[in-house]
Amino acid sequence: MDKVRFGIVGIGNMGSGHAKTLLSGAVERAELTAVCDINPARLDWAKENLPETVARFDDAEKLYASGLVDCVIIATPHYFHPPLTIAAFKAGLHAICEKPAGVYTKQVLEMNEAAAKYGKVFSMDFNQRTNPCYQKLREMVRGGELGELKRVNWIITDWFRTQAYYNSGGWRATWAGEGGGVLINQNPHQIDLLQWTCGMPNRMRAFCQEGRFHDIEVEDSVTAYFEYPNGATGVFITTTGEYPGTNRFEVAGTLGKVVIEGTTLEFYKNEVSDEDFIKNAQGGFGRINNEKIVYEFPDRGPQHKGIMQNVVNAILDGEELLGNGVEGINGLQISNAMHLSSWLDQWVDIPVDADLYLAELQKRIDNSTFVKVVEEKTEDTSGTY
Repeated sequence: MDKVRFGIVGIGNMGSGHAKTLLSGAVERAELTAVCDINPARLDWAKENLPETVARFDDAEKLYASGLVDCVIIATPHYFHPPLTIAAFKAGLHAICEKPAGVYTKQVLEMNEAAAKYGKVFSMDFNQRTNPCYQKLREMVRGGELGELKRVNWIITDWFRTQAYYNSGGWRATWAGEGGGVLINQNPHQIDLLQWTCGMPNRMRAFCQEGRFHDIEVEDSVTAYFEYPNGATGVFITTTGEYPGTNRFEVAGTLGKVVIEGTTLEFYKNEVSDEDFIKNAQGGFGRINNEKIVYEFPDRGPQHKGIMQNVVNAILDGEELLGNGVEGINGLQISNAMHLSSWLDQWVDIPVDADLYLAELQKRIDNSTFVKVVEEKTEDTSGTY
């Protein structure tokens, strides 16, 4: 094999974007050979906008069995991510799964087990991992440049959405159609980056406000407090109802502090460990000599194109995956913990109780406004984000 043939399942906003990227030639040694969607309107779009050489299917199993693809990109609504990815593995195909890995951890554990069983290349489309700002932070935390982790704060409130956005699809912002709100739709990348750079917290206390700013049944505002095994603490604040909003990520360690905003990383580097200084300084109001180092990055990295290229290289050359698919469950553990903590009004340990989470989620699915629509099979469930 000298080229990887891609199929895309779900050609809504994200899927059609991936199609354009592949057709542009931006991903070396890759070609788009097939697309699939259950929505006839999206297949009409494909007929009008994609070359005749790109086959069109109305069923994923037909695409999988066609022999036309080596790797599929799953870009459907969230609940379908695990079953469609598992089916791809069973068909002998490699897979890239859009975020999030799924809606609940029990479902994603099954996907990870299938990945191990069939041994295919499996990547999450964690395009934000290609951002040099976050790569630098991960290097500093993992390499010890920040010392021992003490505090993590991420304010990510620039996800502003209007009511018209939520009204654009009946599945949006419903427990049955989407499985959550701002945590499961907008924030999977940030939650993944949180654990990718700073590691997994071990317990969570969160407050999720459902429909605070919009006429929706799921959360559109979240404040969460979490703790790490070493005693470090964190706060995560997000919403789709605040404008202009903020995106500021702070990480403090015993050797200094990092602040990321935009494409700039500022490192406030301590001359000595603050813990040592606290114990040994003679004066009550001593200060540590501190140097400010600024890293400016020209862009946000190759993003989706970079993930696709990485997967092609992994298939053809054995390159290590940047967005290893089995790691998709890590961020979901965190968002599931936020939901469960808020629902139960109590602390929740991580990893979450998968059966308890599913039981609580099912209660909300049963009362969801999307249930009747699904039963009548009249709703568009194409992969539109």
